[in-house]
Amino acid sequence: MEYRTIAAPVSASFVEKKSEFIAQLFPVRTQEDAVEAIENVRKQHRRARHNVYAYLLREGNASRYSDDGEPQGTAGMPILDVLQKNGLTDICCVVTRYFGGVLLGANGLVRAYSHSTALAIENAQVKVMLPCYPVSIQTDYALYGKIAYHLPQEDILQLDTIFEDQVELKLLVRDTLWEPLKKELIDLTSGQVEIVSGGLQYADFSKAKK
Repeated sequence: MEYRTIAAPVSASFVEKKSEFIAQLFPVRTQEDAVEAIENVRKQHRRARHNVYAYLLREGNASRYSDDGEPQGTAGMPILDVLQKNGLTDICCVVTRYFGGVLLGANGLVRAYSHSTALAIENAQVKVMLPCYPVSIQTDYALYGKIAYHLPQEDILQLDTIFEDQVELKLLVRDTLWEPLKKELIDLTSGQVEIVSGGLQYADFSKAKK
């Protein structure tokens, strides 16, 4: 089951009727990671009227949000909604508001918090995380070209190729492709290949060749 998250923290800001909204996105794995990110933003923006947050985690399929003093339903939930509609998880968003003295009203607040979150997502590098296996393929030089040519461009990330007594290719292979590819390589080389795989993990395949 694939999931989408972000590669690194990003931020975006805009001003609405003299109030400044600063959205910060963080990749997180656990509730502790999310709480730490929220506390760091609170320390960074101690003078702000509001530090509203929402986060989504794969761990326990958890989601949390807080309006942090804004009218109920006008801040945290809109942020969470934008994250969900973008299909993101393992992510925390904190939107800081410096109040400018002009009331925005409930609808204005919903729009402002949603818009600031969307702006930050636009600035983020989204990673498509797919289940895969780390795979090591060792073979003679005579078969290396045939194997390299046979490897599909999609659903594989080539990590390294080591040229020593034999050639070793280190790959990440999509879980759905692994078993058929293993059989194909054994057939292709008449069994003259050593293939070792590790445990299932997730990796970013958004840059895999299409």
